[in-house]
Amino acid sequence: MSRDPSEGMIDVPVRRLPWPGAQASDVEPLVTGEWLLANGLGGYAGGSISGVITRRYHGLLVAALGTGRTIMFTHVWERLRLPDRTVVVLSDEENADGPLALQGARYLTEFRLELGLPVWRYDIHGFILEKRIVLVQRQNTVHVGYRLLAGEGSVRLTLRPSVHFRLHHVPVNAPLPGSFPITAVEDRLEIGAGPDLPPLRLRLHGVPSAFTLDGKVTRNVLYRIERARGYEHTGELWSPGYFRLDLHAGAAATLIGSTERWEVIRSLDPEGAAHAERERRLRLLSAAPPQARSGPAAELVLAADQFIVTPPGRVEEMARARAAGEEARSVIAGYHWFTDWGRDTMISLDGLLLQTGRAREAEWVLHTFAQYVRDGLIPNLFPEGDDHGLYHTADATLWFFHAIDRYLSATDDRLTRRLLMPRLRDIVAHHLAGTHFGIGVDARDGLLRQGAPGYPLTWMDAKVGDWVVTPRRGKAVEINALWYNALRLLEAWENEEGDAGAAKELARHADRARAAFNERFWYAEGGYCYDVVDGEAGDDPACRPNQIVALSLRHPVLDVARWKPMLDVVTARLLTPVGLRSLAPDHPDYKSRYDGDLRARDAAYHQGTVWAWLIGPFVDAWLRLYPDDRAGARRFLEGFVPHLGEACFGSISEVFDAVGPFTPRGCVAQAWSVAEVLRAWLATAPADTGRRSR
Repeated sequence: MSRDPSEGMIDVPVRRLPWPGAQASDVEPLVTGEWLLANGLGGYAGGSISGVITRRYHGLLVAALGTGRTIMFTHVWERLRLPDRTVVVLSDEENADGPLALQGARYLTEFRLELGLPVWRYDIHGFILEKRIVLVQRQNTVHVGYRLLAGEGSVRLTLRPSVHFRLHHVPVNAPLPGSFPITAVEDRLEIGAGPDLPPLRLRLHGVPSAFTLDGKVTRNVLYRIERARGYEHTGELWSPGYFRLDLHAGAAATLIGSTERWEVIRSLDPEGAAHAERERRLRLLSAAPPQARSGPAAELVLAADQFIVTPPGRVEEMARARAAGEEARSVIAGYHWFTDWGRDTMISLDGLLLQTGRAREAEWVLHTFAQYVRDGLIPNLFPEGDDHGLYHTADATLWFFHAIDRYLSATDDRLTRRLLMPRLRDIVAHHLAGTHFGIGVDARDGLLRQGAPGYPLTWMDAKVGDWVVTPRRGKAVEINALWYNALRLLEAWENEEGDAGAAKELARHADRARAAFNERFWYAEGGYCYDVVDGEAGDDPACRPNQIVALSLRHPVLDVARWKPMLDVVTARLLTPVGLRSLAPDHPDYKSRYDGDLRARDAAYHQGTVWAWLIGPFVDAWLRLYPDDRAGARRFLEGFVPHLGEACFGSISEVFDAVGPFTPRGCVAQAWSVAEVLRAWLATAPADTGRRSR
């Protein structure tokens, strides 16, 4: 950390990866370590620390367009010529035909995140070169900046940009178009990307430079992580030519790539863009509670910002929000491939927005999803490039109640509650009467059932072809815990709104559901809860983390006498340093590692694989049972601190292997992982730090 003098008590978070340059014996940390920036629209920039492209999703500008996120600017090849004519290559692509040769690793002395922004420093025979990357917020614009900090004489820097215009989820072997129209006017370069895409606009800002038109196709580019995940993993990149410029000590130049109009691009020079982004990030930290302005919490506050987006392309949604004097907001579930998901958004809302001082945006998120309630359900997800949600989920709508509860606890915003009440009443009515996908209350016991052929409706939703890996059709433990919680919440809100009759009817349903839950879900032989009752194969005694929700919510459905036995079992069999296993190791379906091709990964996704987000409900349950043991609860979070320096630096991965060394897997940055670790971190802060209450 370093203190920013303009911001009083804010310590600027700096995460460093010192690098021994030519003395390094293993370059893998540079290839497996990643960085990520987001632009607030769903677009992003990201890659390996080495600069080698290892994923189909890597790029310097993955633009958020109405048709979907599109890789517009993939890579830049960097070469430095010293005064003695020595030539040094700092970044290159990995070629499938030969061994990996990271030439730039010999000269790298440090990679770091400053305020979450990536910085590389190179020492090339006494010439100290620093590279920084900035995304302009609410724009599809990237600035790749270079500054020579020290060295006698001038050096010649050559930059060759590469592109492969494609939707970010399209396989890397998709063919390049037959031609790329190029237009050059003064210092501006435009590359045509086809009839459905804006052109990529490139400009070199700073010192005098020249561009040489020299089209080149690089073949057999290897995407090593795609290979490991069983996807197409070799493809082509095309470059229009190269920029060349001379730098002396103190001089700087920035390569700008954008899909915005030229007047937008030129309205903010690189120095102004970097200053604006730095100031924006400092304001994020200053808006957070004091205990979140330093240490790991500060890093997580900045990581949280990456997931909060203005949804691109959803024009009607934006128009409705602005007509009401608001803005549309949603939450990207994870980078690189997820869009905004209802369940993930509602679970993440507290940690991402309420715990970071962004309650106004939390309100906008709630209103955004309220507009999409259909037949008592909120969307499970919005597909890439589509403004119509998919509704195949049994729990997202119930997490909506939980998110509203957390929002009201933080703000006491009774107007928002009153505006949402018609939607909430409609949701409960549809659940009582029955709605799509077999979601509805069983009149025999008052429990909520769900299930439809071919649809995994809970958060354990892996599916390969027609194979639903964990179908969980029937009455799932966390669904019924959430249902009971929703009934009790709405009961209280109806009482506060003055409708005692409605509140009494909700209380009747809640009482019945609670009695049936404790009668049906307690697995006495194991001392914990069944995962599903009345399932396709009867009652399922698999020991899973879903039961923790029966204790973690505001209104726990589980009888008090069963809290400790259940929590003891979860602690002993499911807890790891980075979250909870999704299945106990003694189960015949347990998988200890999450790797291989898609089928192998999905077979393990919820069959042992550790999920970071579950540590939030676990800490809630622990503090409910041991309210004075914040220090003990904090120990459950300590494993995430070193993780901030692996995988995606400064963020938290989606999942981990179920056994040591608990290798991070899945999305390199996951919204509910960051949100729940941050929320739990603040909940376990010492009592004298002004901890924000739930």
